Amino acid sequence: MNVATQAELLRTLPQARRFARALTGDQTTGDALVAEAIKAGLSPTLPGRLALYAAVARNAPPPEGEQAQLSQRQRQLLLLTALEDLSVADAGRVLGLDEAEAQQEAEAARGALRAVTATDVLVIEDEPIIAMDVQRLIEACGHRVVGIAASETEAIRLAANRQPGLILADINLGRGGDGSVAVARIQQTLKVPVIFVTAYPERLLTAERAEPAFIISKPFEPLALAIATYQAITAGRPPIA
Repeated sequence: MNVATQAELLRTLPQARRFARALTGDQTTGDALVAEAIKAGLSPTLPGRLALYAAVARNAPPPEGEQAQLSQRQRQLLLLTALEDLSVADAGRVLGLDEAEAQQEAEAARGALRAVTATDVLVIEDEPIIAMDVQRLIEACGHRVVGIAASETEAIRLAANRQPGLILADINLGRGGDGSVAVARIQQTLKVPVIFVTAYPERLLTAERAEPAFIISKPFEPLALAIATYQAITAGRPPIA
């Protein structure tokens, strides 16, 4: 591997880790998947970022249980296009599909998302307008918002009272504190999947501390939220906050 390739690999590693964690639903499993993919070798016919995604996708375990509502290829296509912001054509290259095949599979996957079982969602967000917009998008995905918390204290109280099936948390709550701290305290007593929403996802992927499994970037598209909630709910394991 030449120096340029090494530099590109290091630059795209956080993105690959985010993809692998969203795919497996777990920090440790996702990071191990990336390490295995790098060890197995990257395709010389793809650019560095796409080659790394392709290696992760190739070594990913098949979905089980509720995740089987979507095929492995469909889940990977949705994650690559909605969360990793690849074009359908580039996502197809990652998975060995031509653009027409990738488009067909992506459309089928979007249709399958409508069959996802609804759950109760707690939103942790200190900006009222953003919170209302998030609530609208969550409800459009078929879920129920059972509370909106603007601070650490309120989030902990609502989680204890409402027992949500999913938490969508901003990191920076302004004077209300830190969303990741609130989640860590909630998960001491309530094992619930969490999606972190942040304008700076790279700050959560430093390999310096325990990191979340599900991260979406601000601003996000409705489809990104839909696939993130699907993956979080069906993964079967809460992420480490």
